Amino acid sequence: MRFIVTCFVIALSVLIAYYGLEYDHGFLRFAQRSPKNLTGVKVPEKSPFDDDEDDLMSLYMEDSDQSYSLHYDFYQDSCPTAERIITKRIREFYAAKPSVAPSLIRLLFHDCFIEGCDASVLLDADESFASEKEAPPNQSLKGFDVIESIKSELESVCPGVVSCADVLVLAAREAVLMAGGPFYPLETGRKDSVVAFKEMAERELPSPQATISVILARFGTRGFNERETVSLFGAHSIGTTHCTFFEDRLYNFSGTGKPDPELDTGLQQELKTKCPFSASAPSPGTGVGPSMPASDYGTVSSAGGNDGVIDMSYNNEGGEENFGTRYYRRLMQKKGLMYADQQLTGREETEMWVRAYASDTQLFRRDFATSMMKLSNYHVLTGPLGQVRTTCSKVLPKN
Repeated sequence: MRFIVTCFVIALSVLIAYYGLEYDHGFLRFAQRSPKNLTGVKVPEKSPFDDDEDDLMSLYMEDSDQSYSLHYDFYQDSCPTAERIITKRIREFYAAKPSVAPSLIRLLFHDCFIEGCDASVLLDADESFASEKEAPPNQSLKGFDVIESIKSELESVCPGVVSCADVLVLAAREAVLMAGGPFYPLETGRKDSVVAFKEMAERELPSPQATISVILARFGTRGFNERETVSLFGAHSIGTTHCTFFEDRLYNFSGTGKPDPELDTGLQQELKTKCPFSASAPSPGTGVGPSMPASDYGTVSSAGGNDGVIDMSYNNEGGEENFGTRYYRRLMQKKGLMYADQQLTGREETEMWVRAYASDTQLFRRDFATSMMKLSNYHVLTGPLGQVRTTCSKVLPKN
């Protein structure tokens, strides 16, 4: 029976990746492929995946006979209500505070980007390792309490069964859906790390001042091509950030004492009213600040600098159906907020995807869903590797 269910979900996954899946007034439906490009902007006809279809299928398919692999409905027997509990709780959190969505998306990225999706970012420090939470890019992360609350409820229903890593990826998926993004299927069965990687988080998470070369290199070493990298940045269409992380673009770009010439002058003047001059603005390439891509930079101690808050959705510009798309449209208008944002238009191989996503919402939604699936499956621990923590901030004691 499980094999039949797995085969059905695999087929559904491929359909979703090709057609896209929309959430419409409480119902999921397949999105229809546009018969033509009505905007006149050329969309690349050939997918980077076309040369290696087997690699694409491997994102969705795992041998159901393997004992230590992710698969759909992993908790069907051990905790059948797990995914329903996570979905219900995230919807409750979102109804009370919509900012939970970008916070959880960012939390997922910070976890998966460093040694894979193993919930290591959730760990507090202990005598054997420093916490990733202490790394500068992670100090403004939010959502830990949300994950811990859900985990606590799951422990009361199915003690020691559902991993924190699975809770995080499933919670982030629901957060994407609540924020207007696409649904994407996920396999489960991840285990939790028994160590954290603070130094790697400090070194590897790309900053808001990162150049396009750094961005592509960091994502490339994790197996993400230009198309996938650009699609993940679409999460910047929601959430908030602080003036501290782009202030140099307004007043002292690259030490010139002038604004960034790539920043739209109208946006520049608008931002200056919200972000008055501060002498403590960082310079591009310093690596200071939260990572990219991220959607909610939270509270930042700026040590005398400017701590104004900017809405990255621009008051939900275009509505929830423009999740992602508005971000790319603004990049085409030279209205990227962060230096790293606007860098996506600086190379032909990334700019072509910015143009494509700005003009084709369904293309973006399909690509974003596929990239989020790939991110959620990056370097996972399964079987005897790792453990299932009972508290997400603490490693289980050794027997």
